[in-house]
Amino acid sequence: MAGYLRLRRLRRTDAMRRLVRETRLAADDLVQPLFVVEGRGIEQEIPSIPGICRFSPDRLSREVEETARLGIPAVLLFGIPSAKDETGSAAYNDKGPVQQAIRAIKKAVPELLVITDVCLCEYTTHGHCGVIRGGEVVNDETLPLLARVAVSHAAAGADMVAPSDMMDGRVAAIRQALDDAGFSDIPIMSYAAKFASAFYGPFREAANSVPAFGDRQSYQMQLTNAREAMREIAEDVLEGADIVMVKPALSYLDVILSARASFDCPIAAYNVSGEYAMVKAAAARGWIDGERASLEILNSIKRAGADIIITYHAKETAARLYHEGRRL
Repeated sequence: MAGYLRLRRLRRTDAMRRLVRETRLAADDLVQPLFVVEGRGIEQEIPSIPGICRFSPDRLSREVEETARLGIPAVLLFGIPSAKDETGSAAYNDKGPVQQAIRAIKKAVPELLVITDVCLCEYTTHGHCGVIRGGEVVNDETLPLLARVAVSHAAAGADMVAPSDMMDGRVAAIRQALDDAGFSDIPIMSYAAKFASAFYGPFREAANSVPAFGDRQSYQMQLTNAREAMREIAEDVLEGADIVMVKPALSYLDVILSARASFDCPIAAYNVSGEYAMVKAAAARGWIDGERASLEILNSIKRAGADIIITYHAKETAARLYHEGRRL
């Protein structure tokens, strides 16, 4: 049996397994999403996303201080206004929930990176991501509004903006608007390949952004098209995106892998609310080990090639990493 390959030799002990580990997950890789509502003294757990809350800006300090203490470098903000209209004007209001939250976070933890979701769906009465004309979402009329939202976030102190609307040309419009307003140093993380997914359900409840009619398949990608995703990413890079995102993550690991092979820029992946909720629901019933399952999912996303993972598991994962004093 001389020379017989025995791969188990490198699996015998925990120390040996750690020594030869190919994929290393760290708190540095994670971004924690946060939901912000208007008002004061509000901290409401979201039933469909267990362990995740809606916060008013004045209640954010403890949350972001803990996030930073765990070594997580960034949060991603979603705003839920008290009033909506047809064009989502609250999204670019200087006193809107996201704008207030940015200032509160920067006061509490200046070093924490604040990324802001740039979209209109949470702010419109119809729940779509753009302006409606004749029952359709119109692309080009939406672009100036998205640009205005991005500039308002930068003016409030955001470190990065992340357009999630999937309008064609929005990265170029936002880049131009940021540059013209004196924010040329603010990077754009584009939701470049965002698929029309069944896994967004808990988020839409959390953000109160369920479409009042129809669906988003005319602007979000169809789940069957991996090659088209590469075209979307290439276009956003050409328009000036600094980071590109694949969303959701778990059902689109092949897209993440292709993006990593094709593009040199940082790749982000969003481990979305439905993916998180499935783990929590199964764990609550004792069907799976939720902690192990979440680590397996996050490592699969990292292994596929994502540099950045936006996940509702961020704090619990970082806490485990911190407790164990090592990467997983």
